Amino acid sequence: MSKLITCEEAVKKVKSGSRIMVGGFGLVGSPLSLIATLAQSEVKDLEIISNNLGEPGRGLGVLVRQKQVKKAIGSYFTSNPEVVKAYQDKELEVELLPQGTMSEAIRAGGAGMGGFYTPVSVGTKIAENKEERTLNGKKYVFQEPLKANFALIKAKKADQLGNLIYNKSARNFNPMMATAADVVIAEVDEIVEVGQISPEEIVTPHLFVDYIVVKEGN
Repeated sequence: MSKLITCEEAVKKVKSGSRIMVGGFGLVGSPLSLIATLAQSEVKDLEIISNNLGEPGRGLGVLVRQKQVKKAIGSYFTSNPEVVKAYQDKELEVELLPQGTMSEAIRAGGAGMGGFYTPVSVGTKIAENKEERTLNGKKYVFQEPLKANFALIKAKKADQLGNLIYNKSARNFNPMMATAADVVIAEVDEIVEVGQISPEEIVTPHLFVDYIVVKEGN
């Protein structure tokens, strides 16, 4: 199975300064084994696209604590007080996006779109320095698509080709991120033989997945 590698082998592919999409809503659906291994590496100056940056000392919060993250793009960072402090201390750059806008920007990146107009955030600081247009009497701002060098995603199960299925709400941003990165590394709970996942169940086709790692620990 050529796509199966270890977490250590996966992290060696990531270079300092990389832009990385990381799945998860809170810690749910987050590739915690990959993140833990990344935290043990010497990579730094990372730009992370994720809904949030974990919790203090957990998930992406470890990377923040170790000052491996240079910039974060996401929606909900106040769940981790250490992110707020790092921003206030000018150790971390933050770009806030409304959650729906972020989700659509990732989808647009995966679909090869040049961007889209949205009424969300019009008249707020989030819309500053963005192009604004009036369409049918309503104001919109232009949002560029989001793409990344790497996507670290979490799935419940993969077959040996790399087809993925997810576990309920742990699905969250993971399938979209799988379409919007140059290299996609999926952390899974288990791997099964080809044919053991029904085609109707598959959410992320194997063509989007470059590498697979098996979750470590419980």
